Amino acid sequence: MKTQSDLRAHLRAIDHRSYPAYKELRGSYDFGGFLLQIDHVQGDPFAAPSAVSVTVPAAQAAFPSAFLSPGHRRTALEDHLVRLFSREAEKYSGKARGSGKSGRMEVSRPGQEVLARSACTVSERGDVVFRMEIGFPANGRTINARELEKILFEFLPACVRAALYYRSVDRKQLKAGIDLSDDQLFIRQELGKRGLCAFVADGAVLPRESGVSDLPMRGAVPFYSPESLRVEMDLPHAGRVTGMGIKRGITLIAGGGYHGKSTLLHALERGVYDHIAGDGREYVIADNTAVKIRAEDGRSIVCDDISLFISNLPGGKDTVRFSTENASGSTSQAAAVVEAAEAGCRVLLIDEDTSATNFMVRDELMQRVIAPDKEPITPFISRARLLFEKNGISTILALGSSGAWFTPADCILQMDEYRPVDITEKAKEAAKAFSPSKEAAGEVSAGTSSAGGIFAGGSSAGEKSAGTPSAGEGPAGSAGNRTAAAAFLDPGPGLPAPRRILLPDRAFSGDRIKTKTMGRDGFVIDRRTVDLRHVEQLADSEQSAALAQCLLYAERRLMDGKRTLPEIADALLALIEARGPGAVAEGSYVRTGLAAPRKAEICAMLSRFRGLRVR
Repeated sequence: MKTQSDLRAHLRAIDHRSYPAYKELRGSYDFGGFLLQIDHVQGDPFAAPSAVSVTVPAAQAAFPSAFLSPGHRRTALEDHLVRLFSREAEKYSGKARGSGKSGRMEVSRPGQEVLARSACTVSERGDVVFRMEIGFPANGRTINARELEKILFEFLPACVRAALYYRSVDRKQLKAGIDLSDDQLFIRQELGKRGLCAFVADGAVLPRESGVSDLPMRGAVPFYSPESLRVEMDLPHAGRVTGMGIKRGITLIAGGGYHGKSTLLHALERGVYDHIAGDGREYVIADNTAVKIRAEDGRSIVCDDISLFISNLPGGKDTVRFSTENASGSTSQAAAVVEAAEAGCRVLLIDEDTSATNFMVRDELMQRVIAPDKEPITPFISRARLLFEKNGISTILALGSSGAWFTPADCILQMDEYRPVDITEKAKEAAKAFSPSKEAAGEVSAGTSSAGGIFAGGSSAGEKSAGTPSAGEGPAGSAGNRTAAAAFLDPGPGLPAPRRILLPDRAFSGDRIKTKTMGRDGFVIDRRTVDLRHVEQLADSEQSAALAQCLLYAERRLMDGKRTLPEIADALLALIEARGPGAVAEGSYVRTGLAAPRKAEICAMLSRFRGLRVR
């Protein structure tokens, strides 16, 4: 292996040469306390910066073995090191100059969530590998080696010394971060034991600074649970905490505008991730399979069975294997529910503001005016109870306009100036006094055919409606759609395989496929755009970048005409969990700038890929 002296000599030898001479630097160099690897050199100073990695051997890094076990503790350690290194690198930003991207030190900059990232990996033995991108300096297209020497021999070692050695970091702060991850895992485990969908700690700060900042709002009203919903937990490190436990079933978050309904729902959306200390949502924990769904006009749908919600379409269009290049709000939201369930979702998060009204509820007057055989949509209100009772899928819904939901709901919260009030009894009594008809309550009346489809059961109470066949009895409803008996979403043993078996998209046959990330909005792969704007639980643009690599890896290695969509997602997730997010990016070196997505987002990305081919 070459030494740092060799690198210095080589830099001086190529100074003032044309830019391609930088490629001669590729290789490993021993800097004493760490190894520097120049993995990839950019083609010119205006191209994407060069890929560089640093390896600190376990003996020098010396992080305690208690922090190195696979899982949440090691992820918390890696996240902490990325944040430290990023802060150190900021000190040297712009201090090396040149043309184009010369002198840039591009390092992952995490937000409020703790995510596994390709930027930093720590082995079980304790070796630390940190990856970044550096713009190799040039004047025009002439090498400025003196500036690169400054970066590699001054700036970079200073960052390594300050961030990647245990002796240099704030040990108390590091331990507090790892202890917090222990406590967050404990709460997640308690959710399942206690039959809860989510937990929101007393004193949590839910509002964010602004629409473009995820930092906690200063002076915000802290959250405190209604007494009827308060639960206590004894955490391993923080001790006793109290807060609101949201039970499995159907929960409404009601209230007037600007009182905090969507703020609470948004906190629950992000509660699928751990958060750093000081975020305000450290102990806002949601079931990690929870999925936010919404209407998505214009999205692509490929072979989804939406017959539970939509049937009897004009022209006899099949809704058991429904496909469209331009979905309406209602069909897109029906597909989103089915796809979330296919991905293993146990909790649906829905905001009335971003939902298709005709998908969510249909009032009594409309049902009287429009004959049942002229309305193909069975609204979600008619299916929410069935989803829970037959398939174990709970719903948390933020709304302010339809009291019809009071009837099927198990728990009704009113947000009053950002403080939750349990109004379940009051709302139920009001619903009884109002005495709506069965149609207004969201039930399917006798003689009205249900949508049939992928779930067993019929009416909102999970009972068979008159004229609706039982599972396995043949066609259901006037559309003639065949019921999927013992559907794949039904819980318990004997679960049939999911229906969508993916075939490869032959467009990705080349060796070098270009990808470009558009923040959290999606990515472009080989000039084809995958729109992720409405996959709202993506927390970081690096997750979008990882999803692009997931698609490319899946098309080349996993879409073989035998695996279903969730099986492909499981294989990708297993690879990421075993080897880090960089494992899905095939190449001569591990890429930086990738963060681990959840299974739900992998499935959502595959479902929205317009090249999806299904058998």
